[in-house]
Amino acid sequence: MSTISMAKIPTFINVHAIKWKWCRVLRCYIVESYMGFFAYNDDLKLIKWRPFPSPEEAVDQLSVLERTGSSSDLEILIHDLKEMGFDEFVFEDEQEGKVAKAKHGISSSVTYPSDGGRVFRASIANAAAAAGIKPKAKDKFMKEVAEALARLKVKSASEKRDRLVAQAVSALDELDKNVNISTSRVREWYGLHFPELDALVPDHKQYMNIVVQLGDRSGFDLGRVEAIVQSENKSKAIVEMAQKSMGASISPNDMEKIISLASVNLKVYDERDAIEKYIDDTMKEVAPNVREIVGASLGARLIALAGSLENLAKKPASTIQVLGAEKALFRSLKTGARPPKHGIIFQHQYLHSAERWQRGKIARALAGKLSIAARVDAFGGQDVSSKLKESLEKRVAEIKKKYSKPPIRPQRREFQQRQKFGRGDRFNRDRDRWGKKQRFDKKWRGNKRW
Repeated sequence: MSTISMAKIPTFINVHAIKWKWCRVLRCYIVESYMGFFAYNDDLKLIKWRPFPSPEEAVDQLSVLERTGSSSDLEILIHDLKEMGFDEFVFEDEQEGKVAKAKHGISSSVTYPSDGGRVFRASIANAAAAAGIKPKAKDKFMKEVAEALARLKVKSASEKRDRLVAQAVSALDELDKNVNISTSRVREWYGLHFPELDALVPDHKQYMNIVVQLGDRSGFDLGRVEAIVQSENKSKAIVEMAQKSMGASISPNDMEKIISLASVNLKVYDERDAIEKYIDDTMKEVAPNVREIVGASLGARLIALAGSLENLAKKPASTIQVLGAEKALFRSLKTGARPPKHGIIFQHQYLHSAERWQRGKIARALAGKLSIAARVDAFGGQDVSSKLKESLEKRVAEIKKKYSKPPIRPQRREFQQRQKFGRGDRFNRDRDRWGKKQRFDKKWRGNKRW
């Protein structure tokens, strides 16, 4: 029989030897406003505040707070609250909570709207009185701060370089449209004097240079023409046609007006080239990854369609794929027709040089790489253009190899068109049915209408 050792059983527990350390976590709520920073305790009572002395100071503090997540007044308030014994801080902005936790080593949480924020917004007049702002001046103070902040935001948005690229590519498109119309007018106008030149010189810029530098066809010289068109055979053909042209003679005054318009077109061409170079240089700075994948011009057009580089980065690849084909997309949603395979990205050489049945897959691959490149450019990433281009080229090669032949479509079933009967045909059909001519009057057919 086993015995129990009584020494192992405690006969007395010294309760007084156990010391309980009771502690309470002190929590406070930080609320920011156009009047300053305010702190509320767990009982939702205003315990500390840092008011802004003027609207200008309020704008400076709030703008710095929005950019960095902290400001001098907010740091002073947190320091004072730590000295008062508060060790848990509740913020209404996530960035403010992260920055305060990293700088001051406090325990922070984010809740919007917080309990302190609800109390503050329910009793703004009391907070304004604590900040030293008179009730009548409260609305004026708020209006001045709001207007100044709005001006700053508009200014900062306008200073973004991607907006400049969007405006530049829109200007480039408008210049192309205007110069094409003006060039067509010069060709028709000068064609009255030398109509054969239109077919011999298809390049618009060369045509304008011939009109400006040579003028009347009687002054065409082989050396001067060859210096413009850069082709010996073409220059010989132009000089020969100038000697036997069937165009009308034009007075020097009329020729002067034609030359003047042609010189304006040449200046527009030069300006267009300058804007195109500006777009390329700016895209190197703003969106280098997008530029390397689709080129400066197409990348700028995508940014213009999206509104900004940040908006382009926020869009999914499926949206980027059909960007610029909104009419076709909404038509397909409305009528049930086939949706578009691609939008403005069709201008890329991989798409417009591919076979018809390969374009949808290539457009999907291109849009995916564009989406990655836009996000890297918008949010300050590294240069990943070489990796993206290599991956895209590999995928395009796979698509062209795998889908080298067009897909076999199922044959459509042919339905016999239903025979339509007119009134006379119906009469003849019934006559054949009964074997003799019937009289179709109201009495025979009753109320039935044919």
